[in-house]
Amino acid sequence: MESVIRIDHVWKQYHMGDAGPLIVLKDINLDIKKGEFVAITGPSGSGKSTMMHIIGVLDRPSQGDIFLKNRSISTMSKSELAILRGKTIGFIFQQFNLFPTLSALENVALPMEIINESEDDALKRAEKLLVMLGLGDRMHHKPTELSGGQQQRVAIARALSNNPEVILADEPTGNLDSKTGAFVMDFLGKLHKEEGKTVILITHDLNLVKYAKRIIHIKDGSIIKDTKEEKK
Repeated sequence: MESVIRIDHVWKQYHMGDAGPLIVLKDINLDIKKGEFVAITGPSGSGKSTMMHIIGVLDRPSQGDIFLKNRSISTMSKSELAILRGKTIGFIFQQFNLFPTLSALENVALPMEIINESEDDALKRAEKLLVMLGLGDRMHHKPTELSGGQQQRVAIARALSNNPEVILADEPTGNLDSKTGAFVMDFLGKLHKEEGKTVILITHDLNLVKYAKRIIHIKDGSIIKDTKEEKK
C-alpha cells in the first residue's frame, strides 16, 4: 500500500532557556498508508498535540524527516509545503477554528481559494458540501450564529473542500454533545469506508478509538504500542 505520511526518526524539542531543552517527541517512526483509519491516543501530556502538528506537517521536526506523499518536507519551501498540505490534508479541530467574520460559506471556500481555485468554483463546491451536511439554510450565517454542532459540520465541510486524501481530526467531538459527536464519528467512518479517505484521529477518548482499524498509543513522547485490527 502507498504511504501517505511517513515519519522517520523524528524528534521534537523546545528550548526552555536555563531549564534546558524540553523533549516532546522521541525518535518517532510511523508509516500511515493510503486508506487507513488510524487513532492516536495517549494520556494528557503524552505528546499527542505535537504529534498532530508533525503528522499534519504544520510544524517541522528538530531532528528526522517527514514525507508527505513520498516528498521530504525538508526539501520544500514554505509555499510549496502549504500548497501540497492544502491539497492532501483536511483538518478538523476541537475548537472549530472558523473565522468569526466570515460566513459558513466563506469559511468553507477559503482553503480552495488559498490553493488558487477561482472564487466562483470555490463557492459552488462550498455550497454543495454545506448542503450535503444539512446546512443549506445556514450557509450565510457567521459562526456566532451557529450552534456548536453546526460549527463542527462547517469545519468538516471546510476539511473536505479540497477533496483531500487525508482527514486529520484532533479531538473532533470534544466540544459536542453525544448525539452530535456520534454524527461526526459516523460521518468520518463513512468517508473512510465509502470514499477510501485516510482518517487520522487524535484523541484521549477511548470510546472513539473503536472506530479505527489501527490504534497507536503514545506515552512520554514515544510510541509504546501500534496495533492493527486483524482482517476477517
